[in-house]
Amino acid sequence: MAVKVLVVDDSGFFRRRVTEILSADPNIKVVGTAANGREAIDQTLALKPDVITMDYEMPTMDGITAVRHIMQRCPTPVLMFSSLTHEGARVTLDALDAGAVDYLPKNFEEISRNPDKVRQLLCEKVHTVSRSNRRLSSLQSSTPTSPAPSSAAAPAAAPAQGAAPSARAAARPALRRRQYRLVAIGTSTGGPVALQRVLTQLPASFPIPLVLVQHMPGAFTKAFAERLDKLCRIRVKEAEDGDQLRPGLALLAPGGKQMMVDARGSVRILPGDERLNYKPSVDITFGSAAKAYQDKVLAVVLTGMGADGREGARMLKQCGSQVWAQDEASCVIYGMPMAIVKANLADAVLDLDDIGRQLVEVCS
Repeated sequence: MAVKVLVVDDSGFFRRRVTEILSADPNIKVVGTAANGREAIDQTLALKPDVITMDYEMPTMDGITAVRHIMQRCPTPVLMFSSLTHEGARVTLDALDAGAVDYLPKNFEEISRNPDKVRQLLCEKVHTVSRSNRRLSSLQSSTPTSPAPSSAAAPAAAPAQGAAPSARAAARPALRRRQYRLVAIGTSTGGPVALQRVLTQLPASFPIPLVLVQHMPGAFTKAFAERLDKLCRIRVKEAEDGDQLRPGLALLAPGGKQMMVDARGSVRILPGDERLNYKPSVDITFGSAAKAYQDKVLAVVLTGMGADGREGARMLKQCGSQVWAQDEASCVIYGMPMAIVKANLADAVLDLDDIGRQLVEVCS
């Protein structure tokens, strides 16, 4: 069955162009368009689309306000269009907080220069977003915007009914306390909100350095790090070459580049290799952590499409380190964590809201 899409943008040209691109995919059907946020809400209620593509800046009602109303009244996966600027990053992060699932650059030059590439990317995103967890989309608007109160750690979350045997087996082992030297977290689609929910649970005195890998454009990671730093009790910054790993500091890999760690406690930032799909790549950061810290790493793989992180996690497991995966029920996209679970690499499978508390418990 074709994915039903509602296209929302105040530009008639852009609405037509997006409609043309999506309609070229036989598995996508554009069921309606809207020129502002108010129309988007009305069309969503009337047409019940599977996916909405949403602009931010529109008359009558902006995109973020529309997303909030849609998530309250008729939760639907939303793909935001964003400018690749610092302000565009801020707006996009606000949209993700409001409940949007993912985003794409709104780049007219790229549409003219590489129409085939844009068509492929947009259609892939729509198909990915259509498979997102709608239940979670309705919860994203309630994401904490201030540090969450600490509470006693709970046992590993039981997997959802009908979970694969490997997921059930992975959830059983007790979470191990040990002298970790690094916590490494990797994520993609749904990650900005997931990271926020995990990191706001950590106290300022969290005793272990953290490195974060979020699939995100270079124009976004600085704004994202600044946002997390304001919301969290730990410190968060975009990593720079030569930064030192320190307790209570989370270093976010810069978009478009690769981040590695070494045994001296330093971070290396390398140019993004065009041959690699992901820049930054979770596999590269996890792999360097395995080499540098052997069995002293606690790796966490959160929501995201694909399998980035699986091979890095395999290296960590071979060295004796621990790997946790987010459970399916709390993921926006159960791709990266599923790859960990299916490869039998997960020492624990946890609900998103348990992960921060468990980090505090095992690292204290």
